[in-house]
Amino acid sequence: MFPNHAQPLVTAPAETSVLALLLAEGPLSRVELARRTGLSSTAVTKAARPLIEDGYLHELPPERTAPGAGRPVNPLAVTADREYFAGVKISADALFGTVCDLRAGLRTTAERRLGADRGPAAVLALLHGLVDEILDSAPEFRERTRHLGIAVSGDVDRAAGRVRYSVLPGWQDVPVAEPVARATGLRVTVENDVKALTVTEHWFGEGIGTEYFALVTIGAGIGSGLVVGGQLVAGAYGVAGELGHLSIDPAGPRCHCGQTGCVEAIASSDAIRDSVRRATGAPELDFDGAVQLARGGDPAARAAFARAGQAIGTGIAILVNLLGPERVVVTGEGLDTYDLFGLHIREAYAANCFKAAAKCPLTLRPLPWEEWARGAAVLGIQALFP
Repeated sequence: MFPNHAQPLVTAPAETSVLALLLAEGPLSRVELARRTGLSSTAVTKAARPLIEDGYLHELPPERTAPGAGRPVNPLAVTADREYFAGVKISADALFGTVCDLRAGLRTTAERRLGADRGPAAVLALLHGLVDEILDSAPEFRERTRHLGIAVSGDVDRAAGRVRYSVLPGWQDVPVAEPVARATGLRVTVENDVKALTVTEHWFGEGIGTEYFALVTIGAGIGSGLVVGGQLVAGAYGVAGELGHLSIDPAGPRCHCGQTGCVEAIASSDAIRDSVRRATGAPELDFDGAVQLARGGDPAARAAFARAGQAIGTGIAILVNLLGPERVVVTGEGLDTYDLFGLHIREAYAANCFKAAAKCPLTLRPLPWEEWARGAAVLGIQALFP
């Protein structure tokens, strides 16, 4: 039940291509599938047959492709309720759970607040209870769910199912997949939360059809996920795309990762709050208070948000210069305060992009916590593929 022992649904390249395209962009006719995948019509029909027999695909009623066209075609579509996928996002304060269908549609959601003990044992016990809750919310969920995805911030060893480092207390070199698989009976995949969200946006959101794509999150942390050649990039050590830990100011503040002047040490919500506290001499000020000061015109607060925007824009520019994505999605809870640093992000981005790289658009996409849990569930859909 551990992910390394799970068998993918499709293994042949043709089956993989057909199912992946239909998941993202279906329904499509066999002729269109052949054109889009580069396969012959015969190969498409052969690839689709076992998926139809297993109930993962079905034919829609005949339709004509154009006025005056010949014999009507039967588009192929994914049978969304053939299988369900559970997902849990572990945040600093709560667990967010969901069950999704095969096309990543949200079917149910639930939330559990973390208690005073936020160590691995306590959180995983709470997670087990949350998974039971969402799977028991409809009879078909329990019987048709084999996969559980868990998304958590930090350095995650996906292959080993371990969290190597997270800001949660005590979360260093923690085995997650194996104990959760034993407790739930599900096949478990653990991934960095931003990478999981990137896969979801690439397969089912703003990144559909792109070969080079990036997602940036701003808020409590600053993160990014990268897609190159249509594939999520993890890198040799699993930490590719850590935009938040690019050191852009050698004289900047110390980051919790141990480096100095990281984007996250300047631009996370805690970093902005701390900067405003120091400048105003108000040690009890919270982030909402810093936002109110900035919106009220306080020079120190506005300067802190300006520095944050400059750091984020510079970090995104570095990412775009290196990767050359077709588009970048910017999301995260930090979008609630985009009015305070959005202009500075775009100015720093334009100033630091190299020539034509600046043509890459930045798309703002607010995503609630349920979408992060959906990203975790999509890890299970991804596990259907080799």
